[in-house]
Amino acid sequence: MMTKRDNKSALLVFALILSMVVLLYFITDLRSIWTTLGETPAGRILLTFSKIFLVVHLAVFIWRLVLFLKYKPIAACDDDELPTCSVIVPAYNEGSQVLATIESILQSDYPPEKMSVIGVDDGSRDDTWLWLKKAERQFPGRVRIFRQPVNQGKRHALFRGFTHGEGDVFVTIDSDSTVAPRTLRHLVSPFVRNPRVGAMAGNVRILNRQEGAIPKMLEVAFAYSFDFLRAGQSVINSVMCTPGALSAYRRSVVMNVLQEWLDQKFCGRAANIGEDRAMTNLVLRSGYHVHYQREAMVYTTAPITVPKLWKMLLRWARSNVRESIVITRFVFRRFRTDGALGLRINVMIGLMNLTLGQAMHVSAVALLMFLPLTVAPKIIIGVAAASCAPGIFYALRYKNNQAVWAVPYSFFYMSYLSWTCLYALVSPHKTAWMTRDLDTPDFSGAGYQVDGASFPELSDKLHEAA
Repeated sequence: MMTKRDNKSALLVFALILSMVVLLYFITDLRSIWTTLGETPAGRILLTFSKIFLVVHLAVFIWRLVLFLKYKPIAACDDDELPTCSVIVPAYNEGSQVLATIESILQSDYPPEKMSVIGVDDGSRDDTWLWLKKAERQFPGRVRIFRQPVNQGKRHALFRGFTHGEGDVFVTIDSDSTVAPRTLRHLVSPFVRNPRVGAMAGNVRILNRQEGAIPKMLEVAFAYSFDFLRAGQSVINSVMCTPGALSAYRRSVVMNVLQEWLDQKFCGRAANIGEDRAMTNLVLRSGYHVHYQREAMVYTTAPITVPKLWKMLLRWARSNVRESIVITRFVFRRFRTDGALGLRINVMIGLMNLTLGQAMHVSAVALLMFLPLTVAPKIIIGVAAASCAPGIFYALRYKNNQAVWAVPYSFFYMSYLSWTCLYALVSPHKTAWMTRDLDTPDFSGAGYQVDGASFPELSDKLHEAA
């Protein structure tokens, strides 16, 4: 357990960082860069846009801080108030973890008669189907399972769950995640409290924090993304993405847009990624609010290797490019009766980051190559300063010295991971999931047989015999 001393040590680290940032800012010669840039028309343009970019983001940060301070989670409902809900768990090459996920759901503090679980195996090539069958036997009458004949993507797996779900609220949970006992109660209650709520985003934390540096860094980054940014978006009724790890939707809203969501295309191709962001856009376009519930916690498994982390962020970045284009088709029109100024500001900031932000990223690298001794200290100052917001937030919010992982993550992200955004801009049409490759043999049944029966057929026979 962390102590107050642990928390103070983390805050001391960031106090020292901020002190060094201020000191380096004043002792380094910024005028040398300004003078150099001012000698050419291109340099003057870059300098002007840099100043605009900095001022805008400082103003937006202050605005988001004010919104965060205004955020309050919605109170949980009593048993008799809670609606029926169908919890959908899509799974692909998940193995035994899918059973742990379903067990955590069914151990929830939610009336059993009002909740059911639907597990969908999306054509896995491992033993995921076996574990789903075990869940069905372990919880008779409470778990229904379906198996896609071939892998069609998470969107199709969720679609099958939506079409078979009977609850007033649909909850979607990734098969590599587990939920806290009161998570579902907190997540679903806002639909009762406010009829304008069409979707809810849960609070995503990292399950495997002890498995290396990457999960530790992502724990701090996720806390800032959800508990700070989404909390602020919730105040303006416009959370921009309900995460795949844990989300909830009003059934009536989903059913009105379900076929459009399933048939979505980008550049003439089926949109096999970004299903969570796409559904969020459709809910917003329908005029409903999308909120965040801090107390609805889910713990998800993070990548532990750099290649898998890169692939995950690249998939998210491509989805961001696509859905940023989609949201511009309605967000600047009157799509709901109450105000949408806050959402429009967030959309414009996102578009600025995708365009001007990436141009400045490339320009900074070019300047670093031509003026390394002059530019490098300034970049170090900026990256160190950028780590302070998520680090200090995590230390204050969770009273945990793990906040110091914000520092290496900031440098790691800026030097390596941030390039996923630029790559996504030139490859948004690609739809590969990329992070579910098997490290074990393929047991899908195409070439694997025992006593003349394929693996899926054999597993069914074995369970029927049992």
